[in-house]
Amino acid sequence: MAATFRLQIITPERSFFDEQVEMVVFRAPDGEIGVMAGHAPMVVSMQESAIRIRRKGKWRQAAASDGFATITQDEVLLLMQTVEWPEEIDRVRAERDRALAEEKLRQQRSMHEYLIARSMLARAMVRLRVTGRNGG
Repeated sequence: MAATFRLQIITPERSFFDEQVEMVVFRAPDGEIGVMAGHAPMVVSMQESAIRIRRKGKWRQAAASDGFATITQDEVLLLMQTVEWPEEIDRVRAERDRALAEEKLRQQRSMHEYLIARSMLARAMVRLRVTGRNGG
């Protein structure tokens, strides 16, 4: 049996996940980070992406906003604004949000509006990607 560690995923609204897992994978500014038991301690920022969790030999993924990860040898804490399992995502709304964000990018009026639209598009694309795959 593979070594495990405690994974906690917390948002302002809820404790999303708190279980022993074998591995978690998320996107950081420099690329994807995969964490297993005994990982070197670190604190890293996270980018909007799918979080992949391996528990009892099976993978599950969730759509997550940006946030922060605190990693120790036996525990990982992910703090983010939002995180959703595929079955919690309204795909029609995510498609509508994607189209709206793409339109706002075409109408870019200021750097601030561009950054907001880019963030909206990234969130919509992650949500659609997660609902399009086998979520576990």
